[in-house]
Amino acid sequence: MQEPYRLTASQALQLIQANKLTVEAYAQSLLSRIESRDATVHAWAYLNRELVLEQARQLDKIPIEKRGPLHGIPIGIKDVIYTKDMPTQHNSPLFKDSHVSVDAASVAILRAAGALIFGKTTTTEFAATTIGSPTINPHSSPPSTPRTPGGSSSGSGAAVADYQVPLALGTQTGGSIIRPGSFNGVYAMKPTWGAISREGQKVYSLILDTVGFYARSVEDLGVLGGVLGLKDDDDDDGGVSDRKEAGVEGVAGLKFGIVKTCVWPRAEEGTVSAMQKAEEILKRHGAIVEEVDLPDEFDNMPDWHAKIMAAAGRTTFLAEYRIDKSQIHESLVGHVENVNGATRAEQLAAFDGIAILRPRIDEIAGRYAALVTPSIPGEAPLGIEGTGSAAFNSMWTALHTPVVNIPGFQGENGMPVGVSLVAPRFRDQHLLSVAKEVGDIFEKEGGWTSAL
Repeated sequence: MQEPYRLTASQALQLIQANKLTVEAYAQSLLSRIESRDATVHAWAYLNRELVLEQARQLDKIPIEKRGPLHGIPIGIKDVIYTKDMPTQHNSPLFKDSHVSVDAASVAILRAAGALIFGKTTTTEFAATTIGSPTINPHSSPPSTPRTPGGSSSGSGAAVADYQVPLALGTQTGGSIIRPGSFNGVYAMKPTWGAISREGQKVYSLILDTVGFYARSVEDLGVLGGVLGLKDDDDDDGGVSDRKEAGVEGVAGLKFGIVKTCVWPRAEEGTVSAMQKAEEILKRHGAIVEEVDLPDEFDNMPDWHAKIMAAAGRTTFLAEYRIDKSQIHESLVGHVENVNGATRAEQLAAFDGIAILRPRIDEIAGRYAALVTPSIPGEAPLGIEGTGSAAFNSMWTALHTPVVNIPGFQGENGMPVGVSLVAPRFRDQHLLSVAKEVGDIFEKEGGWTSAL
């Protein structure tokens, strides 16, 4: 049997339920992996080995018939999400060693399902800056020339990619889930806005922030998403199950729309190649693929998203500003002081303009099994001082659509590059069904595999 730390969550669940693997042994394997790798990757803001093992032993005492759907599965929690038995520090000196003795709603749901809350993963400051955390992309080679893991969910994406934990939570206001997913070569899902409770976490923007997660398989995304309450109005999976019953495999007959968006000029060699290969692979497997040009109004999305972020920052970081503005990053000070001079009229125009486009993108996306769009401009940039561009993510965050990053492609330096699938709002399970079929062929034929 392979080392337990290399198991996906779904594989580990089967072994634990069959009494072929204890939670403690699984946790020990992951802790050993972390011990050997954390000095390089730095994915954890807080990890208490003894607490992990004590929780694991308690979980092993639970009879099989009373075990939850995530029994014993370790999950990393981004360090802006409250955990009752661990500090939540937001990568801020204002909150060093800060303990809030309650779980966020997302963490409480996971605990109730039997998950092993493993530790707190690194984040940029308040998940709100583009200044990198100490985390290094685990695929950087050699480590002396590190690349960013992306942000702000830096540690979550890197820990899953490096086999330090099978699942991890993140949050996204711009590109903070999908970008690390692409840079680290793992599956990442930003669900429909509002589909998962944000109670008990630092909020940057009430109308943008979304809880999401990382895994190394679509099956694992589905298990975690189901526990967290992702549910469509019906059982429609885009015709995937109907085709399987008829003996049609994979993506054959599914219709996809290629959407490059108004920021396509920012695409680098890796993303240009990934989008070309994605289209070729889909067609080769019998899918119907066509280019989709969005109406001109969607060209406003980058500016509107930026206006909303700036407006949110004026409110969100006022408390920290008043406590001690010298202890928060200058970009957050700038939001509070409105250094860009954004007006409330511009803020309202952005709110209302995006609201009009949300049902329009639902209608456009609803014509297809999924839209295929870039995840990032290219492979992870050199250095960890910044987190890379969210240019290709912010539009979908503001439109509230579900997005899944699919790994499998690579840039000019051999680093992973993903592409995204997008579906209409509250079609999360539909999107996961399609992502499973697409992910299977992109991973096999996209040209990149993890060497970790």
